[in-house]
Amino acid sequence: MKAWICTAFGEEPQLIEHPDPVAAPNAVVIEVAACGVNFADSLILQGTYQKRPTGAFSPGFEVSGTVMEIGDDVRGIAVGDRVMALPDWGGYATRLMVDASLVMPLPDEVSFDASAAFQIAYGTSWFGLKYRANVQPGEIVLVHGAAGGVGLTAVECAKLLGATVIATAGGAEKCQIARDHGADYVIDYKTQSIRDRVRDIVAGLNRPPGMQDGVDVVYDPVGGDVFDQSLRCVAPGARILLIGFASGTVPQIPANILLVKNVAAMGFYFGAYLLQNPDIARAGMAELVAMLSAGKITPMISRRYPLSDAMQALAAIADRTATGKLVITCQDA
Repeated sequence: MKAWICTAFGEEPQLIEHPDPVAAPNAVVIEVAACGVNFADSLILQGTYQKRPTGAFSPGFEVSGTVMEIGDDVRGIAVGDRVMALPDWGGYATRLMVDASLVMPLPDEVSFDASAAFQIAYGTSWFGLKYRANVQPGEIVLVHGAAGGVGLTAVECAKLLGATVIATAGGAEKCQIARDHGADYVIDYKTQSIRDRVRDIVAGLNRPPGMQDGVDVVYDPVGGDVFDQSLRCVAPGARILLIGFASGTVPQIPANILLVKNVAAMGFYFGAYLLQNPDIARAGMAELVAMLSAGKITPMISRRYPLSDAMQALAAIADRTATGKLVITCQDA
């Protein structure tokens, strides 16, 4: 097999030949067809992600492919099955061993590329908005980074939950992408004040007394100044969902504002949430797979990269030039 191997945090991974994995008990070996690219891939390479591998490792958190081998005690999975999986890492490779509990069957009508592109982005948005922030029909949701791989799915998921969506993105092209995927209102943060535009938009809506000040839910994968502006355009009782800090700046939350407006700032880390809430995890993932199969959600794959060009894909995510989702086709080494 081939894999991008990082031997020390902060060092550039190298694409090398590597011994094929052998299925351990309760694990399966997957021939990886596709791997989704995420901002967190760059974090784990730097050693700043929530989980830190010990020893050499390959990045990559979401894969799809074909089961090649099963270990002892594996039930419900057979060699030859089409599957998708959420490993702790290791997806930038032609083969991967993963715990069987992290593997799900892949319907025949869903492509390998689509399944690799949807698990983390849609999972983060669907679970975060529905199960963590408890978005209700008629609420107003403010989505930041709305043309990115995660933010774009938040626009779609919020609309599926019956919300009015205000999306922020940088530049006319990215704003149009957010609009094309269902955003009711779009703010170009490069030329407009998020706080002022949100207030103007909300003022024009038929909101109950006391709720005209702002939005009900904020979906924030950016942090930094974006968070600061959000905090000043939320309605009383709003929920701010902290997804990540793509800006590179972790906000320092002024607790007095949370107190005065009864605002809840809540973190959401998808991987940990699945482990902590296994019943909700099964139900939510089943909902997502059903929506994917029915065409109610469609990952926007803006570009595919062969495995040999995986670092180019990662650079496009890290410098925020990518829109939608990037996918590595792992058998194109």
